[in-house]
Amino acid sequence: MKKLTGLFAIILVAVSCSQKEPAITPEALERGFANPPASARPHTWWHWMNGNITKEGITADLEAMAGAGLGGAQIFNVSLDIPAGPVRFNSPEWLAMVKHAAAEAKRLGLSLGMNNSAGWSNSGGPWNTPEHGMKTVVTSEVQVKGGTSVTAAPPQPEASPDFYRDIAVLAFPTPAENPAARVVTTPPNHHNSKRFMFLEKKDAPAGASPEMAVQQRMVIDLTERLLPSGGKTTAWEAPEGDWTILRVGYTINGRTNNPAPAEGTGLECDKLSREAVKAHWDGHIGAILAALGGTDGPDRPGFNNILIDSYEVGTQNWTQGFEKEFQSRCGYSILNFLPVFTGRIVDSPDVTERFLWDFRRVVADLFAEAYAGYFTELAHDAGLFFSCEPYGSSPSDDFQYGSFCDVPMGEFWPGSGGHSGVIVNTRLAASIAHVYGRKVAGAEAFTATPDAGKWKAGPFDLKAQGDAVYCTGVNRMIYHRYAHQPWTSPTRYPGMTMGQWGTHFERTLTWWKQGSDWLRYQTRCQYMLQEGRFTADVLLYNGEGAPGEFRE
Repeated sequence: MKKLTGLFAIILVAVSCSQKEPAITPEALERGFANPPASARPHTWWHWMNGNITKEGITADLEAMAGAGLGGAQIFNVSLDIPAGPVRFNSPEWLAMVKHAAAEAKRLGLSLGMNNSAGWSNSGGPWNTPEHGMKTVVTSEVQVKGGTSVTAAPPQPEASPDFYRDIAVLAFPTPAENPAARVVTTPPNHHNSKRFMFLEKKDAPAGASPEMAVQQRMVIDLTERLLPSGGKTTAWEAPEGDWTILRVGYTINGRTNNPAPAEGTGLECDKLSREAVKAHWDGHIGAILAALGGTDGPDRPGFNNILIDSYEVGTQNWTQGFEKEFQSRCGYSILNFLPVFTGRIVDSPDVTERFLWDFRRVVADLFAEAYAGYFTELAHDAGLFFSCEPYGSSPSDDFQYGSFCDVPMGEFWPGSGGHSGVIVNTRLAASIAHVYGRKVAGAEAFTATPDAGKWKAGPFDLKAQGDAVYCTGVNRMIYHRYAHQPWTSPTRYPGMTMGQWGTHFERTLTWWKQGSDWLRYQTRCQYMLQEGRFTADVLLYNGEGAPGEFRE
């Protein structure tokens, strides 16, 4: 069945795959409520802080998690200015720690997973070569007079010294300045920004004259004639008038994963390329799976899942072979529209608007299919399930992106913290789960800023917000965060932190043992919510365009 895109993005609808399953009997529900299964327990993110890791601490942490009533943990390897410890990320010693953690989790009946790269955002590492980095279009141009033989060629556009490839060289009559509209190509650069390649209409006289736009019928492809080759160019007999020669290529944008240990930091992989995603998988997850000797499957205790956190590394607007993908998906060539990447209008604002719609749609489709979709394939082939938070500064259609997740996730924050999207993110995860028949809708839970963290919060402080999030459709809390405690002596309490972030939730808390009742309450809530059959009577149409964000 073809996956839904933004056409039904935020659907609260009564029909879902899970409703085809037989209803649970009242007697079985009562038994499950009294003694919920392990699958209903809350989980936690488990932060290994900059190589400060010990096997003794791993065992103590996992035994404490199991004893308190947690169902699993997902490992993050982060730095956050914590002094480096002796275990270097991705080293043989580190892999031995992961193997030990997997064996202990299996012994204790816990689910164990890992973020797909060091840091929390997003999919990068030193194994990613420039060929597999995120790509962006770059341009250069020269102005020439026609009516004569022209040998001028634009210089190579400003690019990373590590990677540059040409796309095309075009010539067109130089248009007059257009006061009515311009294309804004600046990519988003902060969390939850979706401003990506859009047409900005200005307060100017309505309608742009043809002289203010690049006319497709006048564009001449000079790619084979004017690309520098050994410092030489082929002459071009330019028609009369003022002409612009535009050189278009692509380079890497240099984005890296963060906040990762130095030895785990490297280029973010190209999200529009299956080849690049596979190289990233092989460089990190492949090494882990080799050290573990495989997995026991996604429904068995031990190492059984992979995670992608919320997207915070900006966007990209090209990849190798993008022009072929565009032609195949849209039915026309992107070549004559390349001047749009300089902010120019092609033909008219209406024509340019339609092109931008197509362009953003292709980028979002590739982002979802080659990144989340292929990650899901790789995870399933390895016997793992895949969790993700499908939102952030990406060019994606969030609902389409999240449709690939086995466990779609949102997040919520106690305190102010400048994060107003508490309900939006969690309802996104729940809506994806309802439409695509996922039993579990997760949430990165209680991700506190310093004003609400610093050992201030206990169950009494957290319960009201947690209950409100359950009402949005979430049925698995995944605590942010449990900082790995490499020490077992109480003289080191309160122990390791995750810098300034998160609600403190680890075995060194004064209320850790008493907190098992709180986790038992959450487990019973989550059992009932996971067994329940979702019904609603509201359908919200979110549009088919991209990027697409969840809205109420």
